[in-house]
Amino acid sequence: MTPADAAFVTALTKASGSSFYLGMKSLPPARRHGMYAIYAFCRVVDDIADEEGRDFATKQTALEAWRRRIRRLYAAGETDGPITRALASVVHVFGVHEEDFIAVIDGMEMDAGAPIIAPSLAEFDLYCDRVASAVGRLSVPVFGDASAKAREVAYFLGRALQITNILRDVPEDAARGRLYLPREILARHHVPLQPQAALDSPALPKACSEIAMIAEGYFTRALSAMQDCNQPAMRPARLMAESYHPLLKTLQHRNFAYAKGRIRLPRWRKFVLLLRFLLPL
Repeated sequence: MTPADAAFVTALTKASGSSFYLGMKSLPPARRHGMYAIYAFCRVVDDIADEEGRDFATKQTALEAWRRRIRRLYAAGETDGPITRALASVVHVFGVHEEDFIAVIDGMEMDAGAPIIAPSLAEFDLYCDRVASAVGRLSVPVFGDASAKAREVAYFLGRALQITNILRDVPEDAARGRLYLPREILARHHVPLQPQAALDSPALPKACSEIAMIAEGYFTRALSAMQDCNQPAMRPARLMAESYHPLLKTLQHRNFAYAKGRIRLPRWRKFVLLLRFLLPL
């Protein structure tokens, strides 16, 4: 990766305002810039999906252009800008898989179309895999573990994190006409399958509690799989779990009383987690 390309993906990541930028700063330069390249890719395709005022066909065309870039990168080493040049280095050095980049794009396309409203359990799982677990599968080799067990961590932890996000964001998603909670579980608890009606339903906490138990299972299986991985390489994944699991616990403790406001990790806990990441092992 050239210094100019590394500087480009670093600046894009820093400009996002995400704590991800600080969290990755302690990695060795090659790994750090590799993660910034992956973040930059995810950022640009997510921005395509989320851009206001563009119709689905226009977004679909832009996302398909990124699929072609990724396929040309793997097939012939072709690049067309700082992000694809940075990704070429990630592919060469860390051996990340083409299908995981494509899965991320496919996940963005799911969000770019008609609002997702009460998907089936199968579609819910596919969405979580594409927008979260696939990013994990791209990340773990860059962290330092390309084993099958590390990909297993990505599979479970990605789902745990994404389900936590979905449970936390029910009110915000309802305001946007979206309802990511799976229809089979909503129906089992007699929760309406429309976003605002679901949010207002007194039965919603029971449905959310059942979904939260799915996430709990994924957290447990992810942490178990980490024990068989390269421990220093799993450090970022472990800290991500420690950042998100308390959010899930707080939602459960509140019994999903969304009227109490959006939950956030306390500043002190964010500081402790960041400090643990920045300190040497």
